[in-house]
Amino acid sequence: MATVTVGQRLAVAWPAYVGKTPYDQIFPQYWTLDRLKSGKAFKGFDGGTSIQGPIEYALNSTVEPMSPYGTMTIQHIDVFDQFDFPWKMYGGHAVLSTQDQAENQGGQKKIDLEPATLENLKKSMLDQLSVGVHSDGTGTGSLQLGGLQLLVAGTPTSGSPGSISRVTYSFWRNQTTAGTQTATAYDNLRAAMRTIYSACSNGYSTDHPEWFTFTSTDFAGYESLLVANERFNDKSVGDGGFKNEVLKFKGAVVSYDGDCASATGYALNSNYLKLGYLNGYWNKGYPSVNPANQFSEVFKIETKANLFMTNPRHLGAITTIS
Repeated sequence: MATVTVGQRLAVAWPAYVGKTPYDQIFPQYWTLDRLKSGKAFKGFDGGTSIQGPIEYALNSTVEPMSPYGTMTIQHIDVFDQFDFPWKMYGGHAVLSTQDQAENQGGQKKIDLEPATLENLKKSMLDQLSVGVHSDGTGTGSLQLGGLQLLVAGTPTSGSPGSISRVTYSFWRNQTTAGTQTATAYDNLRAAMRTIYSACSNGYSTDHPEWFTFTSTDFAGYESLLVANERFNDKSVGDGGFKNEVLKFKGAVVSYDGDCASATGYALNSNYLKLGYLNGYWNKGYPSVNPANQFSEVFKIETKANLFMTNPRHLGAITTIS
């Protein structure tokens, strides 16, 4: 005799399924990664063993006041060098058995399994790249992207990002300031943002930070410091706040990222912070292969990229935010 499990009501009717793709319960928005992927910060390269670029790091020290018949001591002064950032490689795969594919066809399928699986794989790649963008580059045996904690460090007097020692060469150090509270939560955050904004601007020119990245907690702390905004379009509707994407500071956009380091904020500029990738190898998908000993298809995906900077004095970190 059969065991009754679901009851007649469920046995005689199909559920009402909504949509052809699964509803995302996992992936966040990648604020910093999305900013880097847009416009001039996203830079493709046609090959090469690493990301290299020239830098001008010193004045010519032979220039000095002279008398009409004074003599010069002729000597060569080094004023140029280069940075060198290695490529980092990310890979992933998805496996679908012939049983999965056979069952997911015709009128019986709830979602399109293969495209949904590949879309999940692509988003999983972006998720790991976002983690890397905010990292110190030491994850997985230093195979991870060299991220913000490395390039825009809270302590920029150690390490050698781009193969240039920050211990020896002060010109290769980013700006930094503390955002620690004095009496009440976030009472020094705006002052810290003003300090780092001015330091990264390096003067009165138009080359200022373009965006700030915080944790969601610290972003909410910044929002709490703003003047309350209440808008009444009619007598039945009121708006008591700002949208996340329109918060600004001195013209720079301010938002948050779930992968941002705790109690840390970054003032960034796409002229000097870049996300480089090898052309043809950003989220590259490969044709599926069939293992000789298994009834399945294997789908692979790959990215070859790294974060790099060209001038750290225009990049800044706000540390110990509280």
